[in-house]
Amino acid sequence: MSVLQLSESTEMYLKALVELGNRDVAISRLAERLDVTHVSANEMMRRLVDQGLVTHTPYKGVTLTKKGREAATNVIRRQRLWECFLYDHLNIEWAKVYEFACSLEHATAPEVTEALAGFLNHPKTCPRGNPIPDEKGDFTPLNGRALSELKAGETSTVLAVNATATDVLTYLQEKNILPGQDIKLIEAAPMKGPLTLLVNDKEVALGLSLAEFIVVK
Repeated sequence: MSVLQLSESTEMYLKALVELGNRDVAISRLAERLDVTHVSANEMMRRLVDQGLVTHTPYKGVTLTKKGREAATNVIRRQRLWECFLYDHLNIEWAKVYEFACSLEHATAPEVTEALAGFLNHPKTCPRGNPIPDEKGDFTPLNGRALSELKAGETSTVLAVNATATDVLTYLQEKNILPGQDIKLIEAAPMKGPLTLLVNDKEVALGLSLAEFIVVK
């Protein structure tokens, strides 16, 4: 897979689009994800459209083109491989590996990426449980659903966490809402209120918006 030379900010936008679903992503959600203004996100989308990396349909959202998806999965491959290295070999705290990996992904040459993959024995998922694209950009999507879709009384297992903010990941780590953990939905408050979960025999409150970024099976 050929590697486009893109700016760090462009790579962050492309990666965020994949993390938000890849298709018909509202610019407002993208701005919130990256903690930027709606004006800044709009301006970047215009640039990405001009570069052939995304398409933008008014009132519908932004979708990655084939070229944009290839560039995005390349960034994600680098980032998630670094997550594995930091967590498995440097014993960096789970909640912090995403932030540190983001600092490394933009300065990683293709040769280093593939050497890193070989050193790690080509892992399929990162510490947050998300799939790592191969050198061609292919990966097997997770076979799960958002925690927010559970019904009261259902028990499920966390497959992956798509949240990226360190403070949010720290909260999830403290509450043991991690890949492989069994959780039970006790109650979903009305009017998009918080979820009450049972985790290791302890009740945990979790906002509905955050629950959308946790994949369970």
